Amino acid sequence: MTTTISIETFAARHADGVFVLDVREAAEYVDGHVPGAVLAPMSRIMSSLSGVPRNRPVHVICQTGNRSRSMADLLTALGYEAVSVDGGTSAWTAAGRPVVTGRLAA
Repeated sequence: MTTTISIETFAARHADGVFVLDVREAAEYVDGHVPGAVLAPMSRIMSSLSGVPRNRPVHVICQTGNRSRSMADLLTALGYEAVSVDGGTSAWTAAGRPVVTGRLAA
């Protein structure tokens, strides 16, 4: 069973520089994503794992938390330490947190 964290916990960890994996589709990501989030669409997750670290936690985020839970389950089964962010990018933006538009993760 996947570990989930609140948006508040995620925000605190994000401030410390955690690895963030955004599993939404490219168009969603371009419209606005958490600063530093790396895109790995759920539809192509297996071909997007080469840059995902195995030596630290992976914080998986989507729009609301549904896809991220599924993908965190998959990553955990593959040996990653993955957690799902409850509420996803919607909760992040609703909390007034910054978003980045475009393809860049920074």
